[in-house]
Amino acid sequence: MREYIHLAAAAAVVALLASCSPKVAVTAHRGYWNCEEAGYAENSIKSLELAQKNHLWGSEFDVHMTSDLVIVVHHDRDIKGVNIQTHDYADFKDYRLKNGEKLPTLDEYLTQGEKGGTVLVFELKSQIDKAHEDYMVDQSVEALKRHGLFDPKKVIFISFSWNICQRIAALCPGFTNQYLSGNKAPGEVLDGGVNGIDYHYSVFQKNPTWVKEAHDRKMSVNVWTVDNEDDIKEMIGQGVDCITTNEPLKVRKILGGKEKKY
Repeated sequence: MREYIHLAAAAAVVALLASCSPKVAVTAHRGYWNCEEAGYAENSIKSLELAQKNHLWGSEFDVHMTSDLVIVVHHDRDIKGVNIQTHDYADFKDYRLKNGEKLPTLDEYLTQGEKGGTVLVFELKSQIDKAHEDYMVDQSVEALKRHGLFDPKKVIFISFSWNICQRIAALCPGFTNQYLSGNKAPGEVLDGGVNGIDYHYSVFQKNPTWVKEAHDRKMSVNVWTVDNEDDIKEMIGQGVDCITTNEPLKVRKILGGKEKKY
């Protein structure tokens, strides 16, 4: 296999990825292993534990904030038709993930994260307004500090919200901070400390020069969600730094010795 990593990273990215060249990092999408029948529900503490035990480079998780300002780990904005952001945490006390876990709070999730074994890929979801987004970022940073995880070697940040990315840049200098967008080229998002991009693989298929453009601007590059073997190989060939996938063991097998480990 030809050399495929072109890594010219900024200081924050160097802390995480420079040592892995020419290796590729693998992140479990939502901590999900495509095997919920075995109890590994997405965004569950058990899935994070599994990623840690397998020494995956990263395990992604998503957060929202309830109306009484409790930060919870969950992907969808709604739970059984109820908007998380407009209801109190107590309203979800009877909700269970598919593996039986209750809806975890950020602090509960980070208690497992303290055990190490994987980088926490922290996706902060868009909130109902800018003030709520700012508060959620501020409280998330404080939670990371409480758990001893406020460390660019242990956490990276991603978000679809440009406001959230900018808030992270202000509060977390030196951390990898990736903007989740498929509508803007790398040069358009390199601003104010946002030093990475995280695009769906279809974006890179349509724009095959964007990986190099990002690297030329010293930005890290993550691709999601890549599960098909041909797509995995194509993204490896383009030189991405990280692959986010529901099939981490498949990606691991394809990469062989080219995989970045925690």
